[in-house]
Amino acid sequence: MFNLFKKKKEEVKKPAYLPLKVREVVKETADTVSIYFEQPEPFLEYKPGQFLTLVIDFEGKEQRRSYSLCTSPYVDPFPGISVKRVPGGLFSNFLNEKIHPGKTINVLKPLGHFTTDFHSKNQKHFFLVAGGSGITPIMGILKSVLANEPKSKVTLLYCSRHEEHIIFKKELGELENKYSGKLNVIHNLSQPTDSWTGLKGRLKSETLSDLVKTAEGESDFQTEYFICGPEGILETTQDVLSSLFIPKEKIHKESFYSAAAEAAHEAASTAGGLTRDVTIELSGEEHLVSVSPDKTILEAGLDQSLNMPFSCQSGLCTACRGKLISGEIKMDEDDGLSENEIKEGYVLCCVGRPLTDNVKIRIE
Repeated sequence: MFNLFKKKKEEVKKPAYLPLKVREVVKETADTVSIYFEQPEPFLEYKPGQFLTLVIDFEGKEQRRSYSLCTSPYVDPFPGISVKRVPGGLFSNFLNEKIHPGKTINVLKPLGHFTTDFHSKNQKHFFLVAGGSGITPIMGILKSVLANEPKSKVTLLYCSRHEEHIIFKKELGELENKYSGKLNVIHNLSQPTDSWTGLKGRLKSETLSDLVKTAEGESDFQTEYFICGPEGILETTQDVLSSLFIPKEKIHKESFYSAAAEAAHEAASTAGGLTRDVTIELSGEEHLVSVSPDKTILEAGLDQSLNMPFSCQSGLCTACRGKLISGEIKMDEDDGLSENEIKEGYVLCCVGRPLTDNVKIRIE
């Protein structure tokens, strides 16, 4: 009887992984590959701009990393991600070197709020700003606009290091030719060759401001902004948009790294504080988790072998989202949540720390 109960508990905790078989691996640049998967049955449903969380076992330990989908469900028959190699990166090096067609990779269902709804009657100007591998989710959004909204147009400002580092360079050129007048691609290179005639150097606020003013001056179009890339590009773009009084609801941003969460984590690891018990409701079952000052709620839960959902662990992807039923917590970073989600009581366990003793979180 005990063994049967234990087995049932393990079945409840078993994660809902989706196995995807690699169909094709495309070398985009010297340090970036795109990995396309066969469509599972039923088809993988996702929104342009969302991401997949890959789950891979390294030396007996399960590891997870999130990668944005570079494809559009309206255009591309097979879903794909693009992965740029990171020095010393466990996943990025493995995916660039060891993945081949026929290989199966376990993933979690697509997630992410860096997306929008598309409609054929829309007449918008999609102003997209990308830096480096930040082009990945932008690519899916760009192709979806071109396919679904004949009255809309797209401006892409794409910042790269030099010509050889432009991801999707050929595809972007082909799309610009195909959708002449609807798609304008502007490249900005920080370290170009001498023959480069386009924008060069770090992204200048003045240049971006002029482009935004031109877009906002088009009375026939409603402008919507999407930003994805390194912290510097995000900050520069947000500062410019703020200085021009662009409403927050028109701005969408995605970041692969949260400096705020990292700094808060480091500060918490050296600061004093109380260890508090937190109740986690997972799959209808309650678990009492002891959270020390140097741990987040997610870290403490994983230490106790709870199968809590997570991905980025930086407060950006919202895979670890739960609803605060009682008590108070402090989040190191809440950029991943919308204002409405925060008002409704949603919290992020990967950056959450208990402030009171009666904290209870329901993972839905």
